[in-house]
Amino acid sequence: MSDESTSTSRSVLDPYTRVAEAQFGLIMVLTFTGSLSVAEAGRADVRTMLIGALGCNLAWGLTDAVMYLVGTVAERQRKVALLRQLAETKDADEAHRLVAGELPERLAAGAGPAALEAMRQQLLAAPIPRGGLVPHDYAAAAGVFVLVVLATFPVVIPFVFLSEAALALRLSNVLAVATLFIGGFVLGRHAKASPWGFGLAMAAIGAALVAAIVALGG
Repeated sequence: MSDESTSTSRSVLDPYTRVAEAQFGLIMVLTFTGSLSVAEAGRADVRTMLIGALGCNLAWGLTDAVMYLVGTVAERQRKVALLRQLAETKDADEAHRLVAGELPERLAAGAGPAALEAMRQQLLAAPIPRGGLVPHDYAAAAGVFVLVVLATFPVVIPFVFLSEAALALRLSNVLAVATLFIGGFVLGRHAKASPWGFGLAMAAIGAALVAAIVALGG
């Protein structure tokens, strides 16, 4: 229940969030390239697709950034309210229940009254943090926006430099799968699991999601 907003050592966004936002933006733009009919597409169609893909990711990047700030405020105010409730309660059992409720399930199950009381005293000794936003939060929201928008470029670049739509689409798909794999690989390393397994799974999941979205008219 520490106030993460005061941390200066951690990165603006954790690895999971960075990968998730980039993959989200990538999948969004793939729904545009996947719906392009290369047999009939001319330069005007490709241009329309590119504008639509960039506009979509700009809009979703902005939406994601705003919702990140909203979620940050809500979670931080919840913690502030919890700390105030902890400071006001005189019932030790109730205080221990509040502390245990913030711990992972297995850790809470193994924590006895002495451990919970020690954590309670540590929390009470610390000042109650502010519940609003700090500059770090705006930097993180900007990072969310940038990641979603940047994910557009690996997929659309072939359409910018290649005049043949079919070849551009094939190269775009290769780059998309490679990017999905890299994101999964990074996530696997962060999770201390098999990077190759995560990479292959992410590529397969991404391809399946795009196929479903296109089939549903997305």
